[in-house]
Amino acid sequence: MSAPIRTAVIGYGFAGKIFHSPFISAVPGLELSAIVTNSPNPARSPQAAAEAYPSARILSTPEEAFADPNIDLIVVATPNDSHFELAARALRAGKHVVVDKPLSTSAISALSLISSAKSADRVLAPFHNRRFDTDTLTAKKLVTESTLGRIVSVTAHYDRYRPLVRPNTWKESGGIGGVNGLLFDLGPHLVDQAISLFGAPTHITASVRADRDVTDIDDAVNITLNFEVPVATGQAKPIRYDIGASMLASDPAPRLRMHGTLGSYTKHGLDPQEAALLGGKRPPSLNSQDPWLPEPEASWGTLTLGTKLTEPVELSRNPFPSVTGDYRLFYANVRDAINGIAPLIVSATDGYRVIRLLELTLQSGKEQCTLPVTFDL
Repeated sequence: MSAPIRTAVIGYGFAGKIFHSPFISAVPGLELSAIVTNSPNPARSPQAAAEAYPSARILSTPEEAFADPNIDLIVVATPNDSHFELAARALRAGKHVVVDKPLSTSAISALSLISSAKSADRVLAPFHNRRFDTDTLTAKKLVTESTLGRIVSVTAHYDRYRPLVRPNTWKESGGIGGVNGLLFDLGPHLVDQAISLFGAPTHITASVRADRDVTDIDDAVNITLNFEVPVATGQAKPIRYDIGASMLASDPAPRLRMHGTLGSYTKHGLDPQEAALLGGKRPPSLNSQDPWLPEPEASWGTLTLGTKLTEPVELSRNPFPSVTGDYRLFYANVRDAINGIAPLIVSATDGYRVIRLLELTLQSGKEQCTLPVTFDL
């Protein structure tokens, strides 16, 4: 057994407290050694962190984590506009780095981080945890096994109803099209899910808006990504992938809908992990036999397949078992990548491509046109 990878989480706000610390603690081979927080908020304070993780040292500044030779991995769980600086400093200090999405706030700065990680021979991983949501894993299974035949279109939504601006949060400030709006909040998840399924898109068309009566951020986003996939004849066939996110959707659209030549899959509702975490539930150790939130059958998606394709067409419609989502798998993979026994599932290049697509989203929305997609990596 190799020594545990000693990990410091910078930030004990929503991301650090809910999405990072619990899963680091649940993955054998990782050790939550330190948490950096000096928040006056009682729920995010040094005292709160110490009570939740009594074996972790509580540090007041990132510099203490960077300078500690016993820390192997730094997790950046801070507001978006600090991601680049903290990740760059961690890499210069010789640490492996996980960065909460987005990897950075510009494609150029993301490329700089990738270059620094390569030079330092360190692992750099963007935290696109939603690849390990039940709906994304189930979609991956359907695509891999060709259950729906050739996919022709996908619609994916993260819809919320927040008609009023939330006070005292950085996510409600920064201007329309800024790095704190809905595009940089939910956009990274939605775009990453698309490229994890179908690779690099060829074109993008987008709208980024402020739909609420009062808002300081973009609170509505629609993106169409066009993919081309090879088929047996050697030709390329198109896939249209429509992404939507809104803060004015009191009746949300399906989370995911996929249409193919053999049938369709429709999934409503979100993966149960976030709600459980917000309710105070912690995941068990990945080595334990205790299950971690398998989705109840009542929440499964619906698989509709053509059983007779000639007219009149006949269809079968049945619940399709969801693949259980599990954010522990992200950190288990980071552990294995640091130990040199597996490649990253979510690579730094993926993180760069997501940011590049977010930048093209803003350009497409501003110019009201379809743009070709190009990458520098």
